[in-house]
Amino acid sequence: MYRILGLLLAASLSLPATAQLDESCSTKHDCIEVGNWDVGVAIGWGQKTNPLKDVGDIPVFLIPTIAYYGENWFFDNGNLGYSLTEQAHFSLNLVTSYSLDRAYFYRWDPSNIFLERNSPSRTGFGRLPNAPAEPDMHINDLGSRNFTLLGGAEAFIYSPLGILRLAYTHDMFNVHHGSEAQIKWSYGWQLNRWIIDLAFVFDWKSQNVVHYYYGIRPEESAYWSQQYQAHSGWDKGAEMTARYELTNTWDLLLAVRYTLIADEITASPLLDKDVSSTYFIGAAYRF
Repeated sequence: MYRILGLLLAASLSLPATAQLDESCSTKHDCIEVGNWDVGVAIGWGQKTNPLKDVGDIPVFLIPTIAYYGENWFFDNGNLGYSLTEQAHFSLNLVTSYSLDRAYFYRWDPSNIFLERNSPSRTGFGRLPNAPAEPDMHINDLGSRNFTLLGGAEAFIYSPLGILRLAYTHDMFNVHHGSEAQIKWSYGWQLNRWIIDLAFVFDWKSQNVVHYYYGIRPEESAYWSQQYQAHSGWDKGAEMTARYELTNTWDLLLAVRYTLIADEITASPLLDKDVSSTYFIGAAYRF
């Protein structure tokens, strides 16, 4: 028995793994045998743009992946899950995940494992460009944006037209008391040695999530803490991964992701971009 394995760039590019029975495994590179570990690494070069003001982009050069699927329990790139039911065209899991927003603030967030920030520190939010010189518009050093795990449920619907993922998770440790949801459609096909995966993603973040990461606290700026009021919003994205099979263990790899950040988030004075994009080109090896 096999299960579909998440893309090798799942940890860095935020491409959630899927799981289903072996009938849907298009190639041996997509599947992991139940009861076995799957370990791999991608080496190359890429970059993830950082929408935060005065903070540079994040280079991508080494991306690990590690996964294990049992009969019910599974581990995939830092996330734990439990399969409640698995049918030919439908599956339902309990899962954990972590927010991608914190990665913009902290080097060692799980979303930035093996990534290196070539930018000023997170405290580099000075006076806003072209803003008046009034002291009350200055943003002081930012307070902590703590890590938390999200827990909830995900459902996969499998069809000849692709895979639809529906997910809802909530803060498990009462850090921000927020919730996130995702609607993702993905489709993959193979042409000789080429394997192409395409996806469109809609990520919803509750008001509490937006406020915790992008809101301004009174000690950071009394002015902006009153001016910016957080609201829930939807990020919209597209992803593409192309792999060329060199050998049984080596692939050439190209991955890109483009995210249009919700207007409710880009209204924050911490941001000066309304998009975030990621690209990576290199070689992937599976042990």
